[in-house]
Amino acid sequence: MQKKLFALLSICLIASQGLIAQNTKKTPVTLENIWSQYAFYARGVSGFKSMADGAHFTTSSVKNQSAENPSGTTYILRHSYQTGLVIDTLFSTDQLPNPLEHPISDYEFSSDERFVLLHTQQERIYRYSSKSIVFVFDRENKKLYTISPEKIQLPKVSPDAKYVSFVKNNNLYLYNLLNNSVKAITEDGEKNRIINGATDWVYEEEFQFDSGYEWAPDGSHLAYYRFDESEVKEFSMDVYGDGLYPTQQRFKYPKAGEDNAKVSIHIYAPESMDRHEISIPGNPEYVGRIKWRNASELVLFTLNRPQNDLQLFVHNLKAKSTKLWYQETDAAFVEMDDNQIFLEDGSLLRLSSKDGHYHIYHISEKKQTQLTKGKWDVTELFGYNPETKRVYFQAAKDSPLERGIYSVALSGRGKLEELHQEKGWNNANFSNQCKFIVINHSSVSQPNTYKLYDAKGKHIRDLQLNTNTRNYLQSVPLLGNHRFLQIPGDDGTPLNAYMITPPNFDSTKAYPLLMFVYGGPGSQTVKNSYDGFNFFWYQHLAAKGYIIVSVDNRGTGARGRDFKKITYKQLGHYELLDQMAAAKWLGSQRYIDASRMGIWGWSYGGYMSSLGITKGADLFKAAIAVAPVTTWRYYNTIYTERYMRTPQENAAGYDDNSPINFTEQLKGNYLLIHGTADDNVHVQNAMQMSLSLIEKNKPFQQFMYPDRDHGIFGGKTRLHLYTLMTKFIEENL
Repeated sequence: MQKKLFALLSICLIASQGLIAQNTKKTPVTLENIWSQYAFYARGVSGFKSMADGAHFTTSSVKNQSAENPSGTTYILRHSYQTGLVIDTLFSTDQLPNPLEHPISDYEFSSDERFVLLHTQQERIYRYSSKSIVFVFDRENKKLYTISPEKIQLPKVSPDAKYVSFVKNNNLYLYNLLNNSVKAITEDGEKNRIINGATDWVYEEEFQFDSGYEWAPDGSHLAYYRFDESEVKEFSMDVYGDGLYPTQQRFKYPKAGEDNAKVSIHIYAPESMDRHEISIPGNPEYVGRIKWRNASELVLFTLNRPQNDLQLFVHNLKAKSTKLWYQETDAAFVEMDDNQIFLEDGSLLRLSSKDGHYHIYHISEKKQTQLTKGKWDVTELFGYNPETKRVYFQAAKDSPLERGIYSVALSGRGKLEELHQEKGWNNANFSNQCKFIVINHSSVSQPNTYKLYDAKGKHIRDLQLNTNTRNYLQSVPLLGNHRFLQIPGDDGTPLNAYMITPPNFDSTKAYPLLMFVYGGPGSQTVKNSYDGFNFFWYQHLAAKGYIIVSVDNRGTGARGRDFKKITYKQLGHYELLDQMAAAKWLGSQRYIDASRMGIWGWSYGGYMSSLGITKGADLFKAAIAVAPVTTWRYYNTIYTERYMRTPQENAAGYDDNSPINFTEQLKGNYLLIHGTADDNVHVQNAMQMSLSLIEKNKPFQQFMYPDRDHGIFGGKTRLHLYTLMTKFIEENL
């Protein structure tokens, strides 16, 4: 019965519409127009920021650039949400007493919008962090302040508009806007030892934030992180550059089972200069967030090292006391993210999977109310409107392949309201107080659009339709047909998948197959959203006669807690079983040549493709692994231990599914690619995999990208990379 069901599904495929239509004009999809011209890239709205009143927003634009004036003139314009019209110019670089030597890369307003922070010469550090030369412009007095002649991190104007706080050289500082003086809050900061006011590498990467301090709402106090990295082991990377000798970047990176930084939270009062360290009961391993509930109470979001016990502590400034306010445990793990909002009464909105799916809970001192229910997942919490008392969120309600925008009453009573009816992938940017919504919509066949709606979902006007991209697409003969389908997993579970078939597909012929895999916890590759890059590479390959398939195995997202957390303590096990089961099913279809099946992936996907060509070697003729983890023993504490516990607790879970331990089984053609400056998945993974393959006398191909990080991007790097992979596929499949 099951076999017949999936055979039927393979015939009754859902074809996406629009881009697949043939066109009389011929502009073939090439690697150059994907990765050099970025012809299929969908653009957003430049410099869009909501203003404090919730009725206006700002955008930025640069004009009058020339060889004599490369920075041009930057304008920050205020618009009405309701009409879209420009109300006035809030700032332009023409207002400055002296011209800036470099273009403005970013800007932000103080809470009262009197001051504007101007970032220039921005330099990326890691995934989220950067440093810049920062100026502060006083719109009232038309004064420009230079905060520091050196690049700084994380500048913020205090809520009382007295100070600009910032981080420099691992110390936290205050710039006094009243007398132009600078005061150090901390003085013990030291590279690779002590960090004040910012986060260490692993917090930034895995807890997804880099600001290690927060102002109280009234500006009276500042709470900040202090990381003591003294006992954390260093990782080093050679940086080749263009000099005579390479340099070396050294940074603290806690690998699975090793020491983390010791984290403490401190409170500082700028006026009295009083400070104290918060004593947290139980001495938790991680403080994943700090948030002010009001001007006198700071909430600390903490986790134990296994990350299965979330505790929220409330610290009272006046009493200098800390007490447990909320606790949530799970047999596997509890996630730390920004899906939590404090309301004016001190209660909390947050997501939890404790009923089997991810839903919204309203938590107060006295009770917890579940606001959403059903066999579907809430995927993001957007905000709350105190006037209408409604909560706004994103959910995979109709299908894991789709995302919709909804609202629900804070009481939990009444029906959900869907704010956007268009099928596909919808994301939202809400104005302050959730009065207006900018919805970013796309589908497989339609590039992103940005449209403005009111709080009830009524369309007001269009902001960005990506008309140029749409017009370009009209000249492209995208002849490969994209379809969604379901394929049986190893245990018979229907797995979501997509398939792209060649132009003039003939089901009586057998085509080579390339599977794309990611497969990591909570991820998705199969979704009805626009992709201006890989989708078109797959069209390029389809035109050469390849079928492309991607399958979301067990462990991926938007299908509930149990589907996601089944991989706990054995990453790679169920994922590989499902990918192998999908490959077997695909290989049994008459239109696929089972002797010419390949698999490729990046990062977690590179880990999976490496497992596929070793443990799954009888199925796959070729594999490409880009920046792969080859053993979880080399990866960081927070991510790895969340899903695997420590190697000391779960050695078999680490070793039984690490491709580095199965190189003896390699049979097909294997291309291993890595960037030498990958601070995330270290090139050590590729080097040790290579050594193991060499020891087993297994032939393989390897390519290193000098000074490229985990994204392997910059200049013509992506064009070179995809040219390399295309050639490998053509030669080996």
